[in-house]
Amino acid sequence: MKSIRLLAVCLIVCTLMIACKKKEQASFYESERKESVPAPVQEVPKDILVTQQAFTTLVKTVTPSVVNISTIGKKKLVRPFFESSPFFDEFFGENARPQYRREHSLGSGFILNKEGYIVTNDHVVRDAETIQVKLSNESVYKGKVIGSDPKTDIAVIKIDAKEPLPAAVLGDSNKLQVGQWAVAIGNPFGLDRTVTVGVVSATGRSNMGIETYEDFIQTDASINPGNSGGPLLNIYGEVIGINTAIVAAGQGIGFAIPVNMAKQVVTQLISKGNVSRGWLGVSIQSVTEEMANSFGLPKAYGALVNDVVPGGPAAKAGVMQGDVITSFAGTAVKDVRQLQRLVGETPIGKKVPVELYRDGKKINVQITTAPADSAQAQTQRPAEREAGALGLSVEELGAEMRSRGVTGVVVSDLEPGGIAEESGIQRGDIIVSVNQKKVRNLAEYQKAMADAGKRGAVALLVRRGSASIYFALKLR
Repeated sequence: MKSIRLLAVCLIVCTLMIACKKKEQASFYESERKESVPAPVQEVPKDILVTQQAFTTLVKTVTPSVVNISTIGKKKLVRPFFESSPFFDEFFGENARPQYRREHSLGSGFILNKEGYIVTNDHVVRDAETIQVKLSNESVYKGKVIGSDPKTDIAVIKIDAKEPLPAAVLGDSNKLQVGQWAVAIGNPFGLDRTVTVGVVSATGRSNMGIETYEDFIQTDASINPGNSGGPLLNIYGEVIGINTAIVAAGQGIGFAIPVNMAKQVVTQLISKGNVSRGWLGVSIQSVTEEMANSFGLPKAYGALVNDVVPGGPAAKAGVMQGDVITSFAGTAVKDVRQLQRLVGETPIGKKVPVELYRDGKKINVQITTAPADSAQAQTQRPAEREAGALGLSVEELGAEMRSRGVTGVVVSDLEPGGIAEESGIQRGDIIVSVNQKKVRNLAEYQKAMADAGKRGAVALLVRRGSASIYFALKLR
């Protein structure tokens, strides 16, 4: 009997030991963290807590004014080279017509005012057939493009909302300093209202080859596809820029359009649907170190005038070929890009003080800006008008080229998306024959293009460097 009792006791003890062991194993995997247990770090510096609270307050306050934009458009498919032949239709009929594909894109924007105007990038809504705007409360509205400006990549769209809209507050990008906090809110890769934080890495970035008028804010706040059109904010929650581009090969390098530049563009887009810019009537180029030395300039800066349009604003003010524009409206001119931007931002008809450097001396003149659109009509040549169907402009060859026995006309400009650009023709190409007929000057080119217009197609022989290339173009 004793042995039976002893065996029972042993079994009970073993059972309890196994249960305790299992409990220990379970506690090894289960978290013991309870709300009553203190946090691992008790002494968090107050400045960190204050900074964290500042960001959370900013995001909570500003996010309702940020919208997500999705578009559906159609993009023209690029044909194989042989399909560009003007004789392609004769053999393939309907198959030779341009073909398109549906394209979906995502972007961001921010509400400008309670009327429903929204600022975004031009490339976000360009060629869009339908635009959908989703607010922070998940409401979805149909958007309509009010106006766009490809030269600055800014567009304004509008929604007719049935609810009060929270508008963003615009700041002053001229007061930005490198090193200040920068917050980006947007829709990268379709991830709603993503917030990234960084600093202002640089200001006044230009010569990036992104847009015609560039004065970018550079930031290391992460910007990805889908962030385009969204706001870049300062620590006060004010919009200081419009996120617009990234460096694909780098990390932490994003660019935003300064809000002060955007203010002028947006105002015109809302009032009239397009942007009018000032024009001086000069052709300019960069000043190299060698040029600066020959002109007697202390360093390479400003914009060298290589041509003056007769009767234009600059000509009337006394500007001459060979002058270097060193200051415009009281702002020192660093390079060609900056001068183009300064002139473009100047109201039409405004008299502006301009400082020139001529023959080692500074000269001050007053130039009254004229509309840039009227400038195109004033300077357009007959050959350019007749060749407009191809989307290219041509000029006579320079004296140096002619002295070397080169004949033809040089391509001076290309219309974006035009027939010539799509076929691969480039600025600087020399057109030496049209439909197998040699052209030695503008007059012969003009006559040959008129004959080509009757046939509806043209074959151009182009000289590019030491290479000769044929292009077969169908006139639309």
